[in-house]
Amino acid sequence: MIVRRERPEDVPAIRAVVAAAFDAGDGTEPVEVGLLDRLRDDSGWIPRFSLVAEDGNAVVGHVVATRGDTGGRPALGIGPVAVEPAHQGGGVGTALVHTLLGAAEACDEELVVLLGKPAYYGRFGFVPAAELGVDAPDPAWDRHFQARAFTPSAPRGPFRYAAPFAQL
Repeated sequence: MIVRRERPEDVPAIRAVVAAAFDAGDGTEPVEVGLLDRLRDDSGWIPRFSLVAEDGNAVVGHVVATRGDTGGRPALGIGPVAVEPAHQGGGVGTALVHTLLGAAEACDEELVVLLGKPAYYGRFGFVPAAELGVDAPDPAWDRHFQARAFTPSAPRGPFRYAAPFAQL
């Protein structure tokens, strides 16, 4: 498996992976598929932070971080993170998140946030965002809204995701 930047020809495979990863079993397209489409058309889209995991010639996972802001300063919002169900539990998600975090830090980003399971994302250095002075867009998210600061001067305050997240 390799992790690399998304290419234009990967989009159909990424859509399929995201649809499979978030399939509720009710026959409807998961909201994450449409969200990803809208994010690609948004000014918050940062191509270098859209990564795929490829096994052989098949895309089996995807992660993206888009531009948001915290207290009026730039920050990244991670998500969605998707792994094809047959490849879940095999380290694909871990590789994607580690690669994305390395790229973000190398590009001098100061703060990344996400909404997810604390038990999973804690191993990547994420803590409840409130511990870093970062407020969730929805207070009900509580400890599931997490952040990782790369610098001591990382932004503090309310976090705002890229505009398409508000349409969920």
